[in-house]
Amino acid sequence: MRIDLRNTLSGSLLEDFFPAGWNWERIEACCSHPPEAIVERQPWWHPQFEPIPCETLHDFNVMLGHEIALRICEAREAGRKLALILPVGPMGMYRWAVYFLQQWQVPCDHVYGFNMDEWSDAEGNTLPPDHPGSFRNAMEQAFYGPLGELTVPPGQRHFATRETLPTYPERIAALKAQGAQLIVIYGIGRVFHIAFWEPHFAAEFASEEEWKRQNYRLAAKLHPLTIEQNAITSFKSRTTLVPTRANTIGPGLFLQADWAIGGADGVLGRGMQWQGMSLWVTLRHGPDCWVPSSWMPTLPGRLYFVKELAGPLVPECN
Repeated sequence: MRIDLRNTLSGSLLEDFFPAGWNWERIEACCSHPPEAIVERQPWWHPQFEPIPCETLHDFNVMLGHEIALRICEAREAGRKLALILPVGPMGMYRWAVYFLQQWQVPCDHVYGFNMDEWSDAEGNTLPPDHPGSFRNAMEQAFYGPLGELTVPPGQRHFATRETLPTYPERIAALKAQGAQLIVIYGIGRVFHIAFWEPHFAAEFASEEEWKRQNYRLAAKLHPLTIEQNAITSFKSRTTLVPTRANTIGPGLFLQADWAIGGADGVLGRGMQWQGMSLWVTLRHGPDCWVPSSWMPTLPGRLYFVKELAGPLVPECN
């Protein structure tokens, strides 16, 4: 008899904890391949989707930053506007995006930035812009500020506040009507979310088509695993500081991407990590509303990941 989650879940404190639509056998199957198999193409992947392994975290930051800067440069050379949906996490790539744009002396006045999410209260009110925990502050400090005179004009920086997030669909549609390209930059959550579009939201919709039409949500209720992920990755383990809600874009926006640039860098040190299962399921599960990140391989683009995340995903004693 196996002694693992699936065989001990019944009657435990976790019995009703995980999203109801998760198929544990399918998730386990996704994670049971050898590391070298992670880049094997799957039938549902877009012909222009490509997973890119990076040997080290440093390589990951440089390569992802170069990809972002290159797309900004290409749009400028083509004389078109560029709409970027931007994450706060991963973050290390912004330093290198700034570096390449400065080295190439590429002005970013053709760029329109849309932060994909922000912490909120139950009414969708967000942290003050200069709060050290706010995503707006993180973007100003990591990307917009360091770009200096090359930066994105302040009027073209949009943040997921209660007032501004509902305007994203109209603003992005207007830019695309003017010939702008939409690029979505994303990370992958512990519960397979994109932005803070959580898997349990799937229970609210009668069809896949309805789910895919959702553009955003104010004061989204976050899964407990999302709270703990952020306690570890952003709040130095201090769970008490992590809000339980956030404003977020939805699949109606992130699935519009003309190009998607993903990043998975969830290594923790001493052989431990938090993101291997999330990465494997994203690549191998197949599109499913209960697994939001599973849709990203159906879009053209690249998903950069630290090679260590491919596993093998087996226990270690360290």
